[in-house]
Amino acid sequence: MKTVVIGTSSGAGMDTIMAVYPRHKMVVDKYIQMGEVVGIGPFTDRGNMAIFKTRAAAEQFVTEDPFILEGLVASFEIKDWMDEMIVV
Repeated sequence: MKTVVIGTSSGAGMDTIMAVYPRHKMVVDKYIQMGEVVGIGPFTDRGNMAIFKTRAAAEQFVTEDPFILEGLVASFEIKDWMDEMIVV
């Protein structure tokens, strides 16, 4: 099982996003180096998603991410994802 963080954009402009991005990237890189990130990135509507190997990592990430802390993410949801392959 993996854990997914799904964020909704606050509607911030690219200038604001890019001003915060270096600090956000430092946090993301920390979790990548820890081996906790499976995938991370934005949606076309500037919302975002991050997939973590553990719920603990996802829960800690949201307490550190500047995009969340500085209001660029309007809201987020943490969901456990049963990523087993099911063939129908």
